[in-house]
Amino acid sequence: MTIESTFPPSGRRVIFYLIYDARGNVDDYIPYKLERLRPFADCIVVIFNGVISDTGRAALEPFVDELWERKNVGFDVGGYAMALERFGEARLAEFDELILMNYTWFGPVRPFEPLFDRMNALHVGFWGITDHGPTDPNPVTFKGVMPSHIQSHWIAVRSSVFLTEEWKRYWGEMPRIKSYRESILLHESRFTEHFERLGHSYAVAFPHENYAPSMHPAFENAITLLDDGCPVVKRRPFFHDPLYLDREAIIGRWLVQSATSQGYPERFIWQSMTRSATAKILYTNASMMEILPSDAVRYDGRSPLRTVAIVHIYYEDMTDELLDRLSTLPSQFDLVVTTSDEAKAEVIRSVIERRTDLNLEKSEIRIVPSNRGRDQSAFYVTCRDVLLSEEYDLVVKVHSKRSAQDGAGPGTFFKRQQLDNLLYSPGYTANLVELFQREPGLGAVYPPMIHIGYPTMGNAWFTNFDKAKALMKKLGIKVALDESSPLAPYGGMFIARPKALLAMTRHQWDFEDYAPEGKYGDGTLSHVQERLVAYAAAELGFHTRTVANADYAAISHTFLEYKLDQMSAGLSGFAYDQIHAMRPLVKLVDGGQRSVIAYLLLRYHFRIATMLLFLTKPLRRRRRARREAKKAKAATP
Repeated sequence: MTIESTFPPSGRRVIFYLIYDARGNVDDYIPYKLERLRPFADCIVVIFNGVISDTGRAALEPFVDELWERKNVGFDVGGYAMALERFGEARLAEFDELILMNYTWFGPVRPFEPLFDRMNALHVGFWGITDHGPTDPNPVTFKGVMPSHIQSHWIAVRSSVFLTEEWKRYWGEMPRIKSYRESILLHESRFTEHFERLGHSYAVAFPHENYAPSMHPAFENAITLLDDGCPVVKRRPFFHDPLYLDREAIIGRWLVQSATSQGYPERFIWQSMTRSATAKILYTNASMMEILPSDAVRYDGRSPLRTVAIVHIYYEDMTDELLDRLSTLPSQFDLVVTTSDEAKAEVIRSVIERRTDLNLEKSEIRIVPSNRGRDQSAFYVTCRDVLLSEEYDLVVKVHSKRSAQDGAGPGTFFKRQQLDNLLYSPGYTANLVELFQREPGLGAVYPPMIHIGYPTMGNAWFTNFDKAKALMKKLGIKVALDESSPLAPYGGMFIARPKALLAMTRHQWDFEDYAPEGKYGDGTLSHVQERLVAYAAAELGFHTRTVANADYAAISHTFLEYKLDQMSAGLSGFAYDQIHAMRPLVKLVDGGQRSVIAYLLLRYHFRIATMLLFLTKPLRRRRRARREAKKAKAATP
């Protein structure tokens, strides 16, 4: 056993901090963190996997001693190996401790001082903040045991380890890491056991044994860790599989509340995660839906937000109804109405002039030269100058929605679902606007996904997914798309910051880009734009939320609960087990008795099912094409 030492009172510490960001950005939580690590480090070296932007470099320079760029190969393991070689043995020998650290955590949520004071006094060769307990079977290889190990976002190593031949051999023999799986198997889950077997002792500041039976407290017991003084919050709970969080009852919303109650800036979490997590996964894991009361609670009337309402009115007899809704706005606003002809404009104008209850500062009516694209083209083409003017903090987008082609029940419900959840009452709308006052990074709010009267659950992309990917590439929107259904303002109504829409509004759209009236429907630009609001905002670092009144929340939740209960009938286990077991069946057939047959085949005659899947692929492709064509035709009024 090697005799280890404490960290000397006058000891010197170097930190190798690794960052990866596909865009070259440095999110605000990183300089905040490095500034607070600075008192504990004599040297901070940042390794950036990729090409850093000029603004990113400028953000880091006040807090780091050296900044090295490298190709994004080898994950963090490759970055540390490069840094050790470039820093050099002789220079490293001048330090008493090296911390290998990466960007995958937020902090400090709690102060660093107690952590360093406690760990400095320990006689160890290396230490970490958190660890993962032994797991059988190994969750990566599904065989053997994954040993207990310090998690690789923070591994502090003393000179009694990094000056040894074993240390040089460990890094010298490290193969190039080609996958996240390899980084776990060849480094993270190996490092601790490897150096312990060589006779070096180690310690964990917040060991898993203190949080039994959990083997992964940094994930599963994050709030308890914060209560115990842990300064870090891992980013993973915000982008991991929501079904896993559901099974383990890991509540991201409570984690955010716990972190911010300690004074950690909430905006750091949203700014970072909106660009790196898939929108609907972040939305779910952080429970980013707000049930707003009907009476104003925290709205600050002393700091009103400059607001413009852009309202497309095709059905002029709905003018009063829409103005009733806008009258709930808590401060003065400008009104821009778009409509299809002068006759409708005259009716709308007379209604506006008659109303005395509107808190209007100014209003105008614009006649669109074409109804191609309906409310979407009216917004992005006719009112582009308003959206780019920088005159407004908020834009309210609503329109005269009827959806008559969907039937009286669904159409009426859809309209109310949109308007009731945006502009419900004066107090409700004030609470909605207060969200923007409170959260500078909030880009847009909109009603939750419609699911009563419409077959959206699991299918809400309809025929728009490929078109959305193509449009995102054209607009430079690089965030990941959700696969089954997008996080989106279905129905095209929302309240947003104009600057959060810039990825959409900077592009100069034209009416000819939109489908003619007879071909309006899924797969056309209007429906694609409707589904990209949250992703366009996320690309610029803005998060979005859904909002609902209590009445709608009760209606929606009870129907959702019943539908989920019926879909789960006869299936044992958690939703995690049920969905991951059933998901492959969707690729075979689509619903009905065929699903039952497919399930039985796959469960009890796997080889036959696989052969049928291969043989029926052309038939299923033709059937899907006919179904999508039928949906597009049905959506045309």
